[in-house]
Amino acid sequence: MVRNQTEFFELVPKLGRRRTLFLEFCRRAANSLRRSSARSDVLNALRREAKPPGTAISTGRLDLLFVENVVLDLVSQGWELRVRGAKVRLRPPILSENSHSTKELVRSRHLLGRDAQLNEEPVTDFLRRMERRRLHAKAWYSIFSVMRDGTELAEKLSTVDSFGDEESRISVLSTIISPYIQFVGGDKTCKFTGLRLGDIWRYFRHTWVNEYKSVPGRSMMILIRDAAARNHPVIGIAALSSSVVQQRMRDEWIGWQSHTFVEEMTKKPTRRAASWLLKSLKRLIGGIYLADLLSDKICTRAQINSPNQQVIDCLLKESDRAMKKHRRNPQKRLHKGSKADAKSATHWRTEARTHLYRSKRCRNLANLLAVRRTFREYGLVSARQNELTRAIQSSEVQSSIARLVRMVKAEHVGIDMLDITVCGALAPYNLLLGGKLVCMLLCSPEVTKYYSKKYAKHISVIASASKGKPVIRKPNLVLMCTTSLYGVGSSQYNRVKIPLAKVGGLIGEEIRYENLGHSYGFGTYHFSRETVQIGSVLTARRKNSRPVNSIFGEGVNPLMRKIREALDAVGLQSDELLQHGNRRVTYGIRLASNYREVLTGFDQKPSYLIPQKNAGKHSEEIADYWRRRWLASRISRPGIIDAIAQHSLSYPIRHGATVPLPSNGDEPELSGTEWLL
Repeated sequence: MVRNQTEFFELVPKLGRRRTLFLEFCRRAANSLRRSSARSDVLNALRREAKPPGTAISTGRLDLLFVENVVLDLVSQGWELRVRGAKVRLRPPILSENSHSTKELVRSRHLLGRDAQLNEEPVTDFLRRMERRRLHAKAWYSIFSVMRDGTELAEKLSTVDSFGDEESRISVLSTIISPYIQFVGGDKTCKFTGLRLGDIWRYFRHTWVNEYKSVPGRSMMILIRDAAARNHPVIGIAALSSSVVQQRMRDEWIGWQSHTFVEEMTKKPTRRAASWLLKSLKRLIGGIYLADLLSDKICTRAQINSPNQQVIDCLLKESDRAMKKHRRNPQKRLHKGSKADAKSATHWRTEARTHLYRSKRCRNLANLLAVRRTFREYGLVSARQNELTRAIQSSEVQSSIARLVRMVKAEHVGIDMLDITVCGALAPYNLLLGGKLVCMLLCSPEVTKYYSKKYAKHISVIASASKGKPVIRKPNLVLMCTTSLYGVGSSQYNRVKIPLAKVGGLIGEEIRYENLGHSYGFGTYHFSRETVQIGSVLTARRKNSRPVNSIFGEGVNPLMRKIREALDAVGLQSDELLQHGNRRVTYGIRLASNYREVLTGFDQKPSYLIPQKNAGKHSEEIADYWRRRWLASRISRPGIIDAIAQHSLSYPIRHGATVPLPSNGDEPELSGTEWLL
């Protein structure tokens, strides 16, 4: 449920006798913030007060510190705090219709976490190490060596207008900026500088406005580099990661929303649809390890083939028992395995028998048998269209189909689609709409082919642990999704499209970043690390809490579950507080014409919009289209060339691709053009 952004809501934490201390803290905070213009000084003073001491403290005191830190996190993010008598009320910032003010508010929220990260000693040490010169191939290099000098670039771009006809101008531009894709993986290094590609990517990621965090699951990090300049400087960076499981706008667009799927099937109950239902049901049941459930008499083969309510109830009870055992004893050692273990059926049988996966298997099997029972009761036992036409009139059958769709979705969401989690250009290319270039190159067949190759032999952890043997699912990247950082749309993603005729595809068709509408964000970025740490200790002390063990397969987003558990433990409204208030625009990018059929399991083979052969050539064609569509007109805008020239690598360096390091008074020892090495 989306909160009304204009309303205050009351905080009523369970603090016992310490509630009075909490009220006093909030009253002082509200009064101090209202009176003082030095907001950051007030917040820092309050932070010091709400910091846990170095010695052990009571659980009650820990609860109070956690709630105080939650309040400070929200106030730091622009939430309004009011204290009237014994009531503490909060309201999230009201986002203005003014796009500039909204962006500035969201930006300031993210910068709090980003700047705190940059002040951490390991991060600072890494950044300084990257900026320090090192010897490679008889020359000295640093991260500055893979930045494009704006002065040099501006000088070359200023000559383009002297070429009269358009084709000549485009030809010259191709010699000034020549993009290509470079995938980051393992210990690969830059052949020009000797720097690890992963370190190059990580350094530039720290220039983003939001905090750098690793993400679980599948991922690909990408550099877009420029072959037209010395050392092939980095134009931009991107990352593709496993998609979030739930995203309403996206799921409706794909057809994964169960009511949408059922409505379509009700309108057109075809033989193909009936076949899909029965095959999907059989495949999903076949993906569950049964040996221990059969030997322990939780179910029988006959009951699986012809299920009744008794076996369904028995499986659900066993699922609950196993989950209680998991919470008492998470068996972390059994969930850890080497790469060699991943290929072993013995390892996966052991994993399947853990409390966690026994619980998951029993619950999934119960749900699937309930679907099978309903199908049989209503006569849907073969792939005949007339059987489906009669059966689907029943609300019970429709409900069972919806349940089946959700389980099929779980098979595909982490395999055949990815989220764009990082995408953008670095200075000075950002001034030339290089962000749109990065967006477009993510649609290249080079990306889909690399993904297929990288994960072609990848063993799916959850599927393998459920089946008790290694499971490899063929990866077909047919869809990418992303969201804008700000709720007013993204100038980077807007109007990004590739006419397929320009890249060897069908005339009149295109790949584009489709605006799917707004989503209202739930998340944890508005909670500080200190708050998360206190919350983790808080829940660990409680007997009845559900510990989050960060075991893969235990549940999505461990950090979200940790915060939710801690908020619930002290009586705070987790559903209210986990809504960070940011309204974001959701974008979908279809890479195959039959992406819906692939993602719902109707088709096994994607029909890609851009031919997969000669992938490198198609990347060049995409870059050429970007030069014609965006770059050629951009350089003619007043002030652009001058702005590019400001990003200088001559000492003292003033370049937008550098990370704003905390100042400690030290001055670099190098001077002049040595920084260009």
